[in-house]
Order: sequence, then C-alpha cells, then structure tokens
Amino acid sequence: MKLNTATLAQLGATITYPTYPRHALRHGIVHIGVGGFHRAHEAVYTEHFLRLTQDQEWGICGIGLRENDRAMGQVLQNQDYLYSLMELGQAEHPSVQVIGAISDFLFAPDNPAAVLEKLAAPDTRIVSLTITEGGYMLDDHSGEFDFSHPDIVHDLAQPEAPRSVFGYLSAALATRRARNLPAFTLMSCDNLPHNGDKARHALLSFVTRQNPELARWIADNASFPNSMVDRITPITTSAHKELLRNHAGIDDAWPVVCEPFLQWVMEDDFCNGRPAWEKVGVQFTADVAPYERMKMRLLNASHSAMSYLGYLAGYRYSHEVMQDGRLSGFIRTFMDQDVTPTLGTIEGISLEQYKDTLIERFANPRIGDQLARLCMDGSSKIPKFILGTLEERLEAGAPVHRFALVLAGWALYLHEAEAPNADYKVEDPLAELLLSACAQRDGLSMRFLGLEDIFGPDLQACPGLVSAFESALHHLETQGVALTLAGLDQVA
Repeated sequence: MKLNTATLAQLGATITYPTYPRHALRHGIVHIGVGGFHRAHEAVYTEHFLRLTQDQEWGICGIGLRENDRAMGQVLQNQDYLYSLMELGQAEHPSVQVIGAISDFLFAPDNPAAVLEKLAAPDTRIVSLTITEGGYMLDDHSGEFDFSHPDIVHDLAQPEAPRSVFGYLSAALATRRARNLPAFTLMSCDNLPHNGDKARHALLSFVTRQNPELARWIADNASFPNSMVDRITPITTSAHKELLRNHAGIDDAWPVVCEPFLQWVMEDDFCNGRPAWEKVGVQFTADVAPYERMKMRLLNASHSAMSYLGYLAGYRYSHEVMQDGRLSGFIRTFMDQDVTPTLGTIEGISLEQYKDTLIERFANPRIGDQLARLCMDGSSKIPKFILGTLEERLEAGAPVHRFALVLAGWALYLHEAEAPNADYKVEDPLAELLLSACAQRDGLSMRFLGLEDIFGPDLQACPGLVSAFESALHHLETQGVALTLAGLDQVA
C-alpha cells in the first residue's frame, strides 16, 4: 500500500497516524536540513504535540538548500509529506507510526524566492537546523567563522541570491525587519557543544560583515536556545523498507528507522513563541551545558571510539562491536576512567545508569547502526566530542593511552582507505587533507597530529601523547585490534 493521505484509513489497527487536520496546519516551524535525524526527533515531538493538542499553529515546512536534498523533497511530496517511523527495540516486532507534522517542503535551488518568503512569513516563528556539525563554518579551535568558504564569498557579494544557510537567514531577517515583523527563534538541533551559541555566533559573524545594522537588530531581537538532542538514527536501507512492507503493509520510499530511546533537553529561550513541547516529554532547563557535555562526551565520543577500531576489526555494525568483549570493555573503560571524571554531578542524572543505558543502546542488534555512518565526518566529530576531554585529562596528568588508541585507529582507517582492497570510502569534508596526511606511513604521526585545523597547535607538542599514538599505531598495524586491546597497558 503506497503511503499517502488517501491510504491512511487503511492502516492496521496498531499503527498510529495523524489525527489532526493537516490541511489546516500553519507553518510555525521551518526546518532546514530534513534528514533522518530531524524526522526521528524534532518532527516526532511535534507530531505528538499536534496529536495531543490539535494546535494548528505549529506545523513544519522543510527546506533543502543542497542538491542532495532534492530526493528527500521529491519523496515527501509524492507521499503527501507523510512518512513512516519504525522503532526497533527489544520487542519481537517493530513499532510503527506515520508522521505528518511536516506538511510542505521547499527546495531552494529550484525556487529561492519561495524559500525566502517562507522564512520571512508572519507565521514562521521558529527556524530549526540540522545542517551537521561542519555546517556552521566555525573553526573548532579559534571559533572564527570561515569567510573563505565559496558559498559565503558568493553570498556576501550577491546577498539577493543566497546559497548558504546564513545567506538565506540574513536575507529573510532583513525582510522581516523591513516589514516590521518580529524576528524568529533560530533553534539548532545539531550535535554541537553550545549549539545555540554557535548558531548565534555564526549568523552574527556573517551578517556583521554584510550589514552591521541588521546584525545589531538580530542580536537584540532573535533568540538562540541551546539544546541537547539524542536518538540513534541509522541510515535507512532496503532491508528496512522490506521489513516495513512485510510487517505493516506500507510501501514507503524513505521511512525512518530509529531506536525507542528519545531525549531533548533545551533552554527555554524563544523570542516568538513555541509549542508546549514539555507536554510530550521535552525537558526545559535554564542551563543545558551539563547535559550536552554528558551526551557528547559519553555517547558521541564512544561512537567515534568504536567506529574506526570496529571497522579495522572487520565489523560493520555497532552491535557487532559490542558483542566483542574486548571492544565493549574498552568502550566502558573509556567512559568510566577517561570521560566520567570530567563531567561532575548532573542534576537528575545517574551517570552509572546513563552509561548502562548507552551500552544497551549500542548493543541493540535490531537497530543495525552502521559503522560507516559513525565513521563519517571525523574532522568535525573528533574535535567536538573527544579533544576537549583529552585536553582536560592531559592537564590533570591522567593517562591518555586510550585516547591515543582512538586517534591511531582513525589514522590507520584513513591510511588503509587508499589500499587497493579497501571496501570503504572516506566521507569527510576534509577528506583530501586527511588522506594526504595519512597516505605515507613514514612520518604519519607528526603529519596527522600536526593538522592544526583539526587538532590545534598543542597536541603535536605533547610528547606523552605523540609517543602513545605512535605505539598504538604500531600495535594496530602489526598485531591488529584484538591483540592491541589485549595488551592495552603496554600501549601507554
């Protein structure tokens, strides 16, 4: 059964679907970067809110800015912007619901004027983002905005024809100001430390260069809440689509697959209203920083730690890694001994229980979380999720051999990517730079750790880390992952 509005009434009794008038929804939320995570997280919370309250002000209009967003827009349009959400947990059968909170999608390259008008519309009160960690164009060490990016150069020269997210936001906010409309809340849903602060800094950096008076108006009138978002959402595969057809009888061209776990902790800082998301489980707090630090340093860092070592060990899914006692033990020890001492006390959270939950989530065989997904964008993830913890442990004089092993695993993964028998391709915005640094084995350590865009200027000058890295790299090359982990104390 093809998924669309006409077939909703034919869904099985166990499948929930929109019970509010979708045709009457106004787009209080415009979301840039509609991918799997947005459709498994913010859109799901909003769906539950719409079902509970029947509030028609807070529908979502999706926006795609890049060519690879075109396919998502076409699929959603063909399905009346409906999609299936399939939760894979411990139950024998998946839990399936149809989500309708997104009720339109605009593809910017085809109609930039429509996108600008939607962002400037009076109904638009929140603009949310999932544009990946690297999409904010901020240097991980200096925090400076990258004005050299070709899209930014273009948008500064031709503000009337934007390409970048910041070009569009700037033009839309200028229109709102000219029309005497209030600013919108810019709500980042990306895995960034202080993601709202980063979104504010990036946007104001761009607009200040372009129009200082507009930048002052934005700074005074817009808001940028920080938030912590969490749900493991693997890449949808043909096997997932087949499971959905067999279990639920739904033919969905792009369903979303996710784990049952769902969390959103957010600062209550909205300049132009918001949905009462707290009614459906969102936790609002005055300070999200402890929660985001916990999540990024435990969950996201562990994902990066397991991804490269797991791939080198021959595994392709996170649950396979967790079935290997040496690797799962390494991950838990990394959490306990390297990360936990940096977190302090977090209100309402038992760190031991949280870590137990993470181990269970990583080990979920039904979710089928691909290591290839976790290996992507290391140049954005490693600095944000691991290097801050590493620097703190170095300052404390703590052992860093587990960090060195994770970094050595990444370097060897890059080195072997160019081998004739490699079955993977490095997906990273800095792939060319990384592959060049790791192409030759001789001198690899200093070239790799000397990548200041990633590691900053200090790590290569830390003899203990460099020595541990070289030792870990040697052991991984000559002994493999299993024996390296078995003799990990000798890596230091």
